[in-house]
Amino acid sequence: MGCTAPPGTSFEPPVIDASPLIFLARGELLELLKLLGGVILVPEPVASEILRRGPNDRTARALQTAPWIRIVEAVPVPAVIQNWDLGPGETSVLAWANAHSGSEAILDDLAARRCATVLNIPVRGTIGLVLAAKKNGRIDQASPVIEHLRRAGMYLSDRVINEALSLVGE
Repeated sequence: MGCTAPPGTSFEPPVIDASPLIFLARGELLELLKLLGGVILVPEPVASEILRRGPNDRTARALQTAPWIRIVEAVPVPAVIQNWDLGPGETSVLAWANAHSGSEAILDDLAARRCATVLNIPVRGTIGLVLAAKKNGRIDQASPVIEHLRRAGMYLSDRVINEALSLVGE
C-alpha cells in the first residue's frame, strides 16, 4: 500500500506521544499504527517516559522490539510551542512535527491538539486511528474497539464516543 507524493513534496513518518502508545499497547491494538505507514517515530522524551515503566511493561517492550517503531532524538523546541506549557512528551512530538513538515502528530492531550491546530500541524488521536481503521476496512466496527480502549483505561466521555461513532455511521 504505497503512496506517491505530489512533485516537490515528501511524506514524513508520523510522530506519537506516550498516551496513544500506552492505550493501544494495553488494548493490544498497536497494529492500528501501521495504517499510518511503515514507520512510527517516538521522540526520545516520550520513549524515556515509557521506558521508565519498566521492562515488563507492554508499551516499553513494544518500543524495544517493534522494528517499525523508531526512537528519534528530540529537536529544539520553538518558543511558540514552549509558550503552550505542555508536558515534555507533547512538546517533543509537536516540535518534531513542526520541524518536519508533513509529519502527523499523534496526540490525545486536548491542549496539545489545540496547539497543533494553531500551528497547522496535522493531528490525530487514538480514536482517530480507530475511525481510520474502520474507514479502511481493517476493522468491521469501531464501537467494540473503542469500548475495549475504555476498559484498557482510556477515559472517553459518552459524548465524544457518540460523535466519533457517528463519523463512521455507527
